Amino acid sequence: MNYLTVENISKAYGERVLFENLSFGINKDQKIAFVAKNGTGKTSILNIIAGLDVADTGQVVSRKEIDIAYLAQKQNFDPNSTIEETIFSTENKILSVIKQYEKALENTEDAEAYQKAFELMDQYNAWDFETQYKQILSKLKLDNLELKIEKLSGGQKKRLGLAIVLIKKPDLLILDEPTNHLDLEMIEWLEAFFAKEKITLFMVTHDRYFLERVCNEIIELDEGKLYKYKGNYSYYLQNKEERRALEAVNLGKAKSLYKKELDWMRRQPKARTTKSKSRIDDFSAIKEKAHKRRNEHEVQLEINMERLGNKIVELHKLKKSFGDKVILDGFEYVFKKGERIGIIGKNGTGKSSFLNILTGTAPIDGGKVIVGETVKFGYYTQKGIHVKEGQKVIEVIKEFGEEIPLTKGRRISASQLLERFLFDKKKQYDFVEKLSGGEQKRLYLCAVLIQNPNFLILDEPTNDLDVVTLNVLENFLLDYPGNLMVVSHDRYFMDKIVDSLFVFRGEGIIENFPGNYSDFRTYEDSKTKEVTVAPKEVVEVVKTTNKGTLSYNEKREFGTLEKDIENLQKKKVIIEEQFANGSISAEDINDKSIELQKIIDEKETKEERWFELSMKLEG
Repeated sequence: MNYLTVENISKAYGERVLFENLSFGINKDQKIAFVAKNGTGKTSILNIIAGLDVADTGQVVSRKEIDIAYLAQKQNFDPNSTIEETIFSTENKILSVIKQYEKALENTEDAEAYQKAFELMDQYNAWDFETQYKQILSKLKLDNLELKIEKLSGGQKKRLGLAIVLIKKPDLLILDEPTNHLDLEMIEWLEAFFAKEKITLFMVTHDRYFLERVCNEIIELDEGKLYKYKGNYSYYLQNKEERRALEAVNLGKAKSLYKKELDWMRRQPKARTTKSKSRIDDFSAIKEKAHKRRNEHEVQLEINMERLGNKIVELHKLKKSFGDKVILDGFEYVFKKGERIGIIGKNGTGKSSFLNILTGTAPIDGGKVIVGETVKFGYYTQKGIHVKEGQKVIEVIKEFGEEIPLTKGRRISASQLLERFLFDKKKQYDFVEKLSGGEQKRLYLCAVLIQNPNFLILDEPTNDLDVVTLNVLENFLLDYPGNLMVVSHDRYFMDKIVDSLFVFRGEGIIENFPGNYSDFRTYEDSKTKEVTVAPKEVVEVVKTTNKGTLSYNEKREFGTLEKDIENLQKKKVIIEEQFANGSISAEDINDKSIELQKIIDEKETKEERWFELSMKLEG
């Protein structure tokens, strides 16, 4: 069933043409990702489909009575309303169904109206609406329903917008970067939600694991043309490479034919026959095809890095709190040359605060940060680039110099550097405020890198970057010889570029994990199974047999033992990891050894008591 058809739409701003004559359709149950470079009009296309903008040419035709919801990148809510008031003030079919049912209850004499309202409640699964929407809000960390919009951060507003469209359960859901401002736990929950729910999706996202696991079709806008791939992200990558290889073969054939026809043209007399005129027309078409070039530049980031000495950065017993909220509680670490560390953790656990402390842009409550004399930080923050009013793209880069040193003694002009960052000469003289969000991020990244840092720190660098730019950035970072620290919720990105992780657990607990994100997930899953498998087996035996009895106090004790054992196991693993990665200082080794032994002894004692009670319960 076709939900929506896009017919020959075009959009331009002045002389700048974003796209021309694009056509495609969205059918029921499709989960489509729209892929294109930054600045090619992805958000404009979503706005046109959602009815918030109008195409210069063409039209969008949707099925009658289809319910469409749109999650934009920026949310506009009444700042004086609460979270709950905002949810209930939106156009929501389920809410109108509930109101219709409540009205029918007040007038029970109209049996037909009551029956219709009852059936609608079933159709929209509205009976458990309150429970459902509170579960969604809880998963998105929006539990305080009385909190006013004016008190929310930009990320919280984006999550509220996501919650509203999920609660609405539309026929077609349009999403613009839905994973921005979500932590890894939220992203994985959203993946599972879309896998479970029967919902039609059309979205723009840079999260390639999300693309892989959620989408069943990808539409790519490349060089002004649309290419459709019926499959997930892996299928898209494979078939895109095959398409480009075929294009290269055809281009080679066209060049050979062009050369042959050029020789023929040079040998022809001035008088032309009808047959030769036809061949001349064909020659023009061949010439155009042979000289076609992909309007695409590969960024070659060969920026020269200043030498790193033996001492990089040392962190000694760092402490940091915001009121009662503990971010760091005696954290210690000594960075080694060339380390590539990713930082993961739930929102609010202090990841960005940690980076600010590391770079000296935020104070600490206790401890020391010792930075080596040769260390030069390059810090890419979530705040983005600070641009003066009326500043042009090239002027931003020229503030750092007319020329930039490259490796092997070479130099490159500011203009050439921008070209390598996919800004052509025309774009370089655009005002920065005219750039798309992704283009501004790319410019900011360029401005950070040209300062020749040897310790690069990136806080959510993948937000708003297109897949093409992400691949370019990854290739650079794989070759980057300095120290690298990255906060990102992009699991694909993290898997590709980091060797180890700092896992922010909250309450000041930071674990050092030796591996990338996928390694970490595998380890966490296996650890959970290790902790829970024995108790679950015995619980099943107890439920089956139920021969013995326990006193009231024994029942209470038995109920808490499983949780105690699980918590002790977690503490044991954390300390064992600290010993394994060498993050414990020499003076603390003895104390940590004693603490570990106490945990092991206590865990064994509780396990013995647990089995004792379970055997008694079996009789």
